[in-house]
Amino acid sequence: MKILFTLLLLNMTIFSQEVEWQKVASDLNFPEGPAWNYDNTLFVSSCYGGFIAKIQNDSCTKLITASDNPFTLKQTNGLTISRDGYIFACEYGIGAILRISQDGVSEIYSGGYNGTKFNRPNDIAFDQDGNVYFTDPKSYDPALPDGRVFRIDNKTKEVRVVAENIAFSNGLAFSPNGKYLFVCESAKNQIIIFDVLPNGSLGERSVFVKLPGGDPDGIAFDVDGNLYDAHFGGGHIYVISH
Repeated sequence: MKILFTLLLLNMTIFSQEVEWQKVASDLNFPEGPAWNYDNTLFVSSCYGGFIAKIQNDSCTKLITASDNPFTLKQTNGLTISRDGYIFACEYGIGAILRISQDGVSEIYSGGYNGTKFNRPNDIAFDQDGNVYFTDPKSYDPALPDGRVFRIDNKTKEVRVVAENIAFSNGLAFSPNGKYLFVCESAKNQIIIFDVLPNGSLGERSVFVKLPGGDPDGIAFDVDGNLYDAHFGGGHIYVISH
């Protein structure tokens, strides 16, 4: 596993001098898990507000709410969009993975593992073949590494653990070539990296980067292969460039 990266801390003041910031939505209660569809629409979880917001053309509306869908939505976090346009959501309030149409119709895609609901699904991503990977943390304690990463087969819906013993598994992202999976190990202030094996399992793990202060949360790659980390608690955005 040989990847060359450079760590660059972007102070929000410096960043604001380079781009013009624009507020696109308000009245969200702990927004999380932003995901773009293929039609210039942004979906965002309002974790403590009990709804998923739909942001389009400077308008923010509620796509789906917990009050209207008490059995399939309570508190969502990470979101991603499938190739056929469905929103896949980490639903930590009921310990499940949801599939939601862009009209707001929700269903439970996977309700647990070995007869037990998931602990608190956090973030979610698709591999290049459309299989679902998501983090499932539990304790926020570096001495209790009980976080996991699950994989759901897109054809059979088989659920299996592909990584465990992680101190609060949080944001995750595949490398642009799909060969590596990056996972934030928040309670240890670091991002770890796994080889993705041909059968979908995860192989060798190593520490990709340790970050000072706070904890790494959501991560995503840009079109140039740079990895962006929303550093919750530290109040910064880190860019790890290749």
